[in-house]
Amino acid sequence: MKYNLIAAAAFVALGVADVSAQTIATANTSVGSVVVAAKNGMTLYTFRKDKKDRSNCYNDCAAAWPPFLASASSKASGDLGIIKRKDNTLQWTLSGQPLYFWAGDQSRGDATGDGVGGVWDVIKK
Repeated sequence: MKYNLIAAAAFVALGVADVSAQTIATANTSVGSVVVAAKNGMTLYTFRKDKKDRSNCYNDCAAAWPPFLASASSKASGDLGIIKRKDNTLQWTLSGQPLYFWAGDQSRGDATGDGVGGVWDVIKK
C-alpha cells in the first residue's frame, strides 16, 4: 500500500510531462482509478518484494507478471524511470518501483491482480 501512495503522488507530478502521456495514463477499473500503460490501456502493478530500481520478478514470476518493458530509445522523465533487468531488458519504473502487467487481466479495465498473494498492488490514482 505504501507504494501505491508514493506512485500516485509521482504520477500526479508527471501529469504535465510529455513522456508520461505517451507511457502511462489512468483508467477507471473495478478497484477505482488506476495507472495503466497508455499504449494498451492495461493495468499496471507493483511487486512488494522488489527493491527501489531493482526487479525481483523473473522466470515463472515474469511469465505471470510480465514486466512493462521499455525500448532502447525510451526516455525516463521525472519519477518515470527505466531500469536494466538481469536479462538485459529494460523496464519502466514509477518512483523507483518496477512496473508489471498481470497475465490474468484480459482486457482494458481489468484489475484482477490487485492483492494477489498479498504482494501485488495496482497503482491507485
